[in-house]
Amino acid sequence: MGQELGLRELKKHKTRQLISDTARELFARRGFENVSVAEIARAAEVSETTVFNYFPTKEDLVFYGLEAFEQQLLQAVRDRPPGEGILQAFGQFILQPRGLLAAADPASAEALLSVSRTIAASPALAAREQQVLARYADSLAALLAEETGASFPLLCDTDKVVAKAYGVLSFTRLFANRVTFVIDKDGIIRHIEEGGVAIDHSGALHSCSLPGKK
Repeated sequence: MGQELGLRELKKHKTRQLISDTARELFARRGFENVSVAEIARAAEVSETTVFNYFPTKEDLVFYGLEAFEQQLLQAVRDRPPGEGILQAFGQFILQPRGLLAAADPASAEALLSVSRTIAASPALAAREQQVLARYADSLAALLAEETGASFPLLCDTDKVVAKAYGVLSFTRLFANRVTFVIDKDGIIRHIEEGGVAIDHSGALHSCSLPGKK
């Protein structure tokens, strides 16, 4: 029974990978918006229902596997050795090569570049990427709040409203520079730190003792 279950799961994995690879190849050639799920199903020789069984949305065909990545990231931070800082655990996990990044062959490098181009060329995929990154940030913020016992919310500026208002948005990449905002109970931003020190909460804690600083 165990061997039968293993073979069934292996078949599902191969089918999922086939659909994803087929979709990414079509997206790379013609663009995400110009390829339908029906075309992907025909090219992969499966039904549309099968495609949606494995990938609830069309965008999931590109971002396949990111949910597992999120859980692994949180697990790495949560289960870090005693005495190891959150930033160190986060950095070690992020810098560890995995998937296409771990492969040294030219084909894998080209596949990674192709996916990046597909995302950059599609407004829908770029928006989904931002949602994924925002979810990562929210999940990490919740973990940080849990570990530090913070009674205040740790917020993610998903729509970049605050980043734009305070001039910390990189318009070339559409990402905010690394920033720490210290906000008092009345919602007033009391202190801003940018750069490498921003992720270090000690600066934010120190600024809390400077009530007159805006």
